Amino acid sequence: MNHPVVERHPILDPEKAAPFPAAAFQILRNTQLRKNVAHATDVIQEKRDRLVAEKADWQELRSAGSALRMHLLENLGHYLEQFEERCTATGGVVHWAKDAAEARAIILEILRQEHATEVIKIKTMTSAEIQLNPAIEAAGMKAFETDLAEIILQLGEDEPSHIVVPALHVNRTQVREIFARRMNRPELTDDPKELTGAARTFLREKFLRVPTAISGANFLVAETGSVVIVESEGNGRMCLTLPRTMITLAGIEKVVPRFQDLEIMLQVLARSATGERMNPYSSLWTGVTPGDGPQRFHVVLLDNGRSDILARGRERQTLKCIRCGACQNTCPVYRQTGGHAYGSVYGGPIGAILTPQLMHLEHAQTLPYASSLCGACYDVCPVKINIPEVLIDLRAKVTDKEREEERRFFDPMYLGMIIANFFFASAARFRFAQKMGRLGLRLFTRKDGWIHYLPSIGARWTMTRDLRGLPDQTFREWWAGRNAGRGKEGR
Repeated sequence: MNHPVVERHPILDPEKAAPFPAAAFQILRNTQLRKNVAHATDVIQEKRDRLVAEKADWQELRSAGSALRMHLLENLGHYLEQFEERCTATGGVVHWAKDAAEARAIILEILRQEHATEVIKIKTMTSAEIQLNPAIEAAGMKAFETDLAEIILQLGEDEPSHIVVPALHVNRTQVREIFARRMNRPELTDDPKELTGAARTFLREKFLRVPTAISGANFLVAETGSVVIVESEGNGRMCLTLPRTMITLAGIEKVVPRFQDLEIMLQVLARSATGERMNPYSSLWTGVTPGDGPQRFHVVLLDNGRSDILARGRERQTLKCIRCGACQNTCPVYRQTGGHAYGSVYGGPIGAILTPQLMHLEHAQTLPYASSLCGACYDVCPVKINIPEVLIDLRAKVTDKEREEERRFFDPMYLGMIIANFFFASAARFRFAQKMGRLGLRLFTRKDGWIHYLPSIGARWTMTRDLRGLPDQTFREWWAGRNAGRGKEGR
């Protein structure tokens, strides 16, 4: 049986993406994608659990990481100013961007000043957040991703579905097809070593030729003005040493106060993200060193809604996130849909709370409901973000917002709740509704006692699960009859 597949170019722009239920419904029909996601998350989660079990002080590390991140957020202005001062003193140039448009404009202006026609990139979720690649293309320049997973997605004209493993939804047979077609290498097999070698050959020429690079940042160290990048392939190290100009784009929440704080953060990040004791490549650089590495260094500090999140109470903890992806790997909803259904580069539980807030609840309003509230994400978060708590807060805000919109009067669900409220407010009306419901649903109840299909709004339930048919007698009716029978026996 052939299953329809999700569109080849998923939209990861919250302003344009479909609501989560609609996007997820399409993906649920793509059995190959779901199989790929389930297998990959199982592997990562098993590695993570095994290495976390090695640490007798893991819970203490989590508490320390949480306290460190909260201290940073409570004093963010101070540490950002300190970072700017130290970075500038060592030869860097710091830019402040209030939103995505301003960040894109700053970066494009730097590229124009460098007379750049091409740029190489280290994997950065923040650049995807601000839609940087399309802006570079529109300006007549070409961006080359250098992370293996990002190459797969770029050549396959696809979008990331995971924070740490962006091509998690693609298997190696699909990778071989993409590389064979886009690299003109029909002789390739699906052997991982051969595919990696093809990517290495493809990228080596770019590393040696393109003089401008763009990176994100895992951490910014306020004490020294340093930038920290952790990765597993060495492509980041190449981008940090060979180009003439380096541009780092980082969210303002990426700062840590002291160099010593990396002792905690790098331990919890590696184990939570990829199930490793430490990242294969941890690169730190501070400003500009004559004759060594890039000679022009820019840091673009991005707000883009983060200050608004910082100003709120429980929601502030969202900014503690260190982008490890552990919550995605353990989430039963993400496991079924992958990241594309979230309509944002930030998928899974963290995306369900981060994206709506970055969008000021103007878009992505369905994401807080993309959760079973099982709490597994909180259990694995290395910095103890209480994601279920924030999800509930956001759901309340979405509901309050919908109550003020006139379109609610045309929403079948809203109208249905008004009708339900009318019947539930009176015992007599409720009993009448039960009788009418039994009569109406009898038309859809099969001989096995289950309802497999309902029309109209009821189809939202039966398209994914069956509904038990209503019994011939309610509990109250049974109880009343039982008591009446006892009364007769007593007489």
